[in-house]
Amino acid sequence: MSDDRLVIAGREFKSRLWVGTGKYKDFVETKKAIEASGADVVTVAVRRVNITDRSKENLLDYLDPKKYQILPNTAGCYTVEDAVRYARLGRAAGVSDLVKLEVIGDEKTLFPDTAGLIEAAKILIKEGFIVLPYTNDDPIVAKKLVDIGCPAVMPLAAPIGSGLGIRNPYNLKIILETVKVPIIVDAGVGTASDAALAMELGADAVLMNTAIAGAKDPIMMAEAMKYAVDAGRLAFKAGRIPRKLYATASSPIEGML
Repeated sequence: MSDDRLVIAGREFKSRLWVGTGKYKDFVETKKAIEASGADVVTVAVRRVNITDRSKENLLDYLDPKKYQILPNTAGCYTVEDAVRYARLGRAAGVSDLVKLEVIGDEKTLFPDTAGLIEAAKILIKEGFIVLPYTNDDPIVAKKLVDIGCPAVMPLAAPIGSGLGIRNPYNLKIILETVKVPIIVDAGVGTASDAALAMELGADAVLMNTAIAGAKDPIMMAEAMKYAVDAGRLAFKAGRIPRKLYATASSPIEGML
């Protein structure tokens, strides 16, 4: 897998498992889980985690910027104005011009406000940001985001933190077939088989947080997710056998006396 690199906007990433940093008991556990995952992209919520005040305990003190691509995100933002503001704060803090853009439309479901997302993406792209938008599994919205300049799209598998796994594989397949940029499945993964399925469908990467941080043993789950993503990617590249209604003998008798 070492030569199978993910490239987004000219940037190369070794791992196809991306991880978040919320919900861990402390920064030490966060660091250990990230190390076990093998991820090289780590998302950080600018609104919720201190990454700007260097005089206080800071998550970035536990993550080597030479080892990890820190990806600021606008988690918890419910308006275009807030999302744009926190994206700018992340860049001003010297973290990155990459941003995982979230504009949440509903407090209960945490589903995206897709109209607001597109509006915020247009603003940030004009300002030179590399925008990776978190959206629903709507192929039309995905295409609109690509058309305005997003170099990747991050559709949900299920509601954030739900652990329900991929609820609509058919929409994801349509997105994968019609949108010609990397697709990173984001939100809703519950366990390793969910991550493997996302990759088997053809996703370019999977981003998760709660599935690891909320596990009984986050470090062990992080390692499981690493293997699941690798296995799913290999299976996708290998090409699965077609589904058939009836059995086919493993040792055919054609040509035998």
